[in-house]
Amino acid sequence: MTELSLPAKAYLLSCNVGKDKLRDRHRTALLIRGAALTDLVLRGRVADADGRVAASGAGPTGDLVLDEMLAEIAGESPRKWKWWVRKDARGTLEALESQLDTAGVIELKTGRTLGLFPSRRPIVRDPAVVDRLRALVDQALRGPSPASDVDASDAALTSLVAAVELRDVVPGKVRRQYKDRIEELSERGGDAVPALRKLFRELRAVRASAVSSGNGG
Repeated sequence: MTELSLPAKAYLLSCNVGKDKLRDRHRTALLIRGAALTDLVLRGRVADADGRVAASGAGPTGDLVLDEMLAEIAGESPRKWKWWVRKDARGTLEALESQLDTAGVIELKTGRTLGLFPSRRPIVRDPAVVDRLRALVDQALRGPSPASDVDASDAALTSLVAAVELRDVVPGKVRRQYKDRIEELSERGGDAVPALRKLFRELRAVRASAVSSGNGG
């Protein structure tokens, strides 16, 4: 199997392997966009220009999902990081799923729920891959090495899953306990990580407000 991209790793960590599904497709979609942006930062293909995303370098990355995003960025007027995290998140998620299905990393089962709503269920072909990714995140968080010595990709992955509060990977208690460590790791991941964190907090507030309004009648 070829080396997994950062969005592919983030996707696998979002999978509920026992139930062959994603825990939260909307949350995962935002995570994938943030991870793709961060991957492009680590590859030196995008950079921050006064708080906005700017393409740099030339030629394809060799990854279809990343190349598609890079082409979007190059063809668009400068936009803020949060805008790019949100843009067509669902489309990027589905493109990544198709890519992983073709590569044999997952088997994607498509169908309809209640005969009406489209459903996409990922079966992870080698659950040990997910276990290894969880171990990488745990080591990045709790390992003895200073944050500056953690592999840049592992640091980015850890800060991304913490940003969207992926509780099965980084429980809330652990996230609070290692708050400073996560902040140090996220500084190495580029501006997509704080943008993703801010966006997720805003969405969480909107959801909470909607629930509160519904309960209030």
